[in-house]
Amino acid sequence: MSTSDTDTPRSTPPRVPPADRGATRIADRVVTKIAAQAAREALAATGPAPARPHATVTVHHDIARVHVSLELDYPSDLTAQCAAVRREVTERIERCAGMAVPEVHIDIERLRPLPAGPAASGRSGRRLR
Repeated sequence: MSTSDTDTPRSTPPRVPPADRGATRIADRVVTKIAAQAAREALAATGPAPARPHATVTVHHDIARVHVSLELDYPSDLTAQCAAVRREVTERIERCAGMAVPEVHIDIERLRPLPAGPAASGRSGRRLR
């Protein structure tokens, strides 16, 4: 009687922990949406957000570099608003995507004047002749 390959006992490979079995890749567009939503929420916390922020993200391995374009009301504390956006975008991407965010560049594309009383709109109550 001959022995075949099926008769020999096979050794089982060592068990690999689930986290080491593969890789998870998060698409750039997903990280972009996370960044834009975080920026929108950061601006909403500082006051009414004038327009939806636009974000672009470049991901290399587990590092995300973010650019956010904003429209802000003026006069307002632009520095505080930008700091809030940077902080929220960085924290959200790190928490949701597990990526490091070494930089968040912010471009203020437009300043929108805040509405003021009647004097600001040119109506002072005087008649021009």
